[in-house]
Amino acid sequence: MTDGCYAALETADQLEAALREIGAERYHILHPFHRLLHTGRLDQGQVQAWALNRYYYQSRIPMKDAALVSRCEDRELRREWLVRVLDHDGIGDQEGGIMRWLRLCEGVGLDPAYVRSEAGILPATKFAVDAYVRFVRDRPLLEAIASSLTELFAPKIHEERIPGLLQHYPFVSEEMVAYFRRRLDQAPRDAGFALAYVREHADTPEKRQAVAEALIFKCDVLWAQLDALHHAYVLAGGVPVGAFVPQGGELGRAAA
Repeated sequence: MTDGCYAALETADQLEAALREIGAERYHILHPFHRLLHTGRLDQGQVQAWALNRYYYQSRIPMKDAALVSRCEDRELRREWLVRVLDHDGIGDQEGGIMRWLRLCEGVGLDPAYVRSEAGILPATKFAVDAYVRFVRDRPLLEAIASSLTELFAPKIHEERIPGLLQHYPFVSEEMVAYFRRRLDQAPRDAGFALAYVREHADTPEKRQAVAEALIFKCDVLWAQLDALHHAYVLAGGVPVGAFVPQGGELGRAAA
């Protein structure tokens, strides 16, 4: 479906079908970097670069969700969405997704203090993720919620990633993939709520088009992050000054 066709969506069912088609065509599971990662064709330094840069995205998820909550006048919507913040930040003695991701980073050989410092993040990662936070903060609430709908497709990537990491990388343990196992439950719950919301509230062709375009934007955000990783660490296109360089500094070594 071309972008122009989204203006012709007349029903909630047509909208949902369009959203699922967007995911099938644009979700970052299709990116060449993920194909290399999930099939064991990256070295440890390249996996470290992925984990480090993805941490920046993970760390901003509760910030973008808190920005969305701050805009909700509906109490029930706030209560529903606040769960997402707690999922990532944790509550009380229960750790959240950010701590699980830091465990993954440490397991692949990164210093957690260095990861938290964000000193080695690629500029393109920061630009893409920060653009997502601004989108959720500034765009109409319906579009902000719609941008989360990449969660519709997340279980598939986790189902592929978990066995791929465990099978192909001896430095990856079961404990290190805890983040992904937890998201197998959380992502369908989150996606189900957001999908029901946009189906109900996108009640004009203009709103349905805006919802589709919001999901395209989010897919682009995820794709852009992998473009930066692939260019710098697989194709040896150059690592910006100050960004992470794997030990030994050997880049562009993906197995055939």
